[in-house]
Amino acid sequence: MSDAREITRILFEGFQPQTIYLFYAFGYAAIFVFLYGTYAQIRKYRRGQPDGSWGELLHRFGDMVNTMLTHRTLVRRDPAAGKAHRLIFFGFLVLFAGTATITLEYDITARLFGWHFWYGSFYLWFSLVLDIAGIGVIGGLLYMMYRRKWLRLPKLDYTRPDRQPGDPDYDRSFYRREDWAFLWSFILIAVTGFILEATRLVWLSGRPSVWDYRMWSPVGAVIAHGMQGIGLSAEGAGTLRANLWWFHGLLALTFVALIPVTKIKHIFTAAASLMFRDPLAAQRLPKVPEEQQSAGFKYITDLNWKQLLHLDACTKCGRCHEACPANAVGAPLSPRDVILSLREFANKSLSSATVPKQAELDIHGKDVGQVFMETLWSCRTCMACVEICPVAIEHIPIIVQMRRKLVEDGEMDPILQKTLGAIHKSGNSFGDSKRKRAAWTKALPFEIKDARKEPVDIVWFVGDYASFDPRNQKVTQSFARLMHHAEQDFGLLFEGEMNAGNDVRRVGEEGLYELLATSNIGTLEACDFKSIVTTDPHSFNTIRNEYPDFGGSFEIQHYTTLVKQLIEDGKIKLKKKLNYRVTFHDPCHLGRYNKGYDAPREILKMLGCELVEMGRNRDNSFCCGAGGGRIWIPDPVGLEKPSANRMKEAGVIEGLEVFVVSCPKDLTMFEDALKTSGYEGKFVVRELIELIDECVEYEEWEEIAEEA
Repeated sequence: MSDAREITRILFEGFQPQTIYLFYAFGYAAIFVFLYGTYAQIRKYRRGQPDGSWGELLHRFGDMVNTMLTHRTLVRRDPAAGKAHRLIFFGFLVLFAGTATITLEYDITARLFGWHFWYGSFYLWFSLVLDIAGIGVIGGLLYMMYRRKWLRLPKLDYTRPDRQPGDPDYDRSFYRREDWAFLWSFILIAVTGFILEATRLVWLSGRPSVWDYRMWSPVGAVIAHGMQGIGLSAEGAGTLRANLWWFHGLLALTFVALIPVTKIKHIFTAAASLMFRDPLAAQRLPKVPEEQQSAGFKYITDLNWKQLLHLDACTKCGRCHEACPANAVGAPLSPRDVILSLREFANKSLSSATVPKQAELDIHGKDVGQVFMETLWSCRTCMACVEICPVAIEHIPIIVQMRRKLVEDGEMDPILQKTLGAIHKSGNSFGDSKRKRAAWTKALPFEIKDARKEPVDIVWFVGDYASFDPRNQKVTQSFARLMHHAEQDFGLLFEGEMNAGNDVRRVGEEGLYELLATSNIGTLEACDFKSIVTTDPHSFNTIRNEYPDFGGSFEIQHYTTLVKQLIEDGKIKLKKKLNYRVTFHDPCHLGRYNKGYDAPREILKMLGCELVEMGRNRDNSFCCGAGGGRIWIPDPVGLEKPSANRMKEAGVIEGLEVFVVSCPKDLTMFEDALKTSGYEGKFVVRELIELIDECVEYEEWEEIAEEA
């Protein structure tokens, strides 16, 4: 049995000193190139605006580590790719740790202190673990190759929806070449590592301390037996090893040197992006600083350092591209392409030693690398891109900031401009008199309190569509009847209520938003109440998440949460069960924005409905198309509407009777879409409130009053 100290691998065995010195020279050169590339990237980020994401660093770091170790953002909706990446990630970590361990012993502990530990049982287990890690890396890389070459997933196609063939920046095939270069270089490093291991075993097969323990390097041992089987001698293996050693070493050093300027840098940028993520990036848009002379982003240097980092964190996985409703219906928008365009622009203009003239930093326009106005206006701000991004890129704040500049310059659809003018003048998007906001109450057999004049427990913030749209007014009256039946002490703001501003802000009209928000906050603060309820998810989002930035912190809930509690408490009594076969559409601002997935479904269950989920539901729900102010912008002729696309998804559900919504804008969009979908007469679109109202056990006097 060999001495434990002989059971090891002697580094650089068989190489002349000058060869070793040359290798170290290449190694230091690679490190220098890596460090300079890293410096250039940091310099690029520092050319962006400041950002206050440095708070709670320990908590942020822990959350980032947890996300990376669990791979929770990667396995969602693409578990196979997530598992393959997990093999690559953990395999790489183990191999990197192994290389670091060898360096620690050879260059530090042995040289400085004469202490050796890389031998005997430690070395054998070390070899086994690294072989397993190497197999994991190769397996993960092979699957990634399979996805690109044979599965040909549309989300991995870099065809741009915002450019036409022939445009100078239409072709993005260089990204495919980069992907393949990354995969092949990584897999070659891993494979040649195993072949080197095998050639060493054959070369030293006459040494018991090596050959007798070959099975602790199982992959290398199998290859070594194969080499011997085809007649490779120990001398031939030694020659092969010497040549392959240089190829493997230089390839690995080149891989390291190019990390800052290739796809490989996502190892660091993705981790940093996750660490500095804002969990309310889309829900709570930033205010315009008082010292800022103009609104929004015009130049690439208007982005803050974190947003420039986000651009580099993008791995081009295509999940946002696949989830985007605008892209799904053929609009000239892909969230991924917006990020890549800005990344290319930033790399071109901010990576050199000097920054170009300001005129060359404009990110708006039709030139190479610029983002088209039509692209920005195609966004529904539905948050599908932000929610699914595995590396926490915050697309919506960037798009809205660029829209702010378009609005400031008047570059918008005339109908949108007219609507914004109507909101400014009348406080609502319909342009109706403020006095008409509560006109729907006149048809009720009871009076609703004016929360501005007397104390109430609950202020009901109704919203524009629920107040002025004739179809939605019926739903609003039903909810008032439910609240009255449940003996809730509630009131309205009447003409004191103005558009909540959620969509005005996401259009990019920040000045008008601040006017609306401060007006509503002032009205609410003058009232005596405990909490707010709203039937409008858009109003719910901005009052809950954005009004606090303007001094208005209120307790607010969407009606589904309140009604669920009232049913459970017996204050709303259900007189019958519905046997409808239904599907439910998650509103973006209730679901993705505020995680309100369960209450509507639990209510449907209480009503006795059979819920059949559409393929895209909960956090993957498909936008109705109204968000981001798009309800005020006509869709191009011939382009499918997102609401029509959604009707097709619902239409394949066998025996579907009711398409249930819980948002006034959803009701408007989907009823219009149903008329042209081919499914009219097969199922109906109804508000959840209407189904609840159908089941409520009203007192006899209430029924008489209702009939009257």
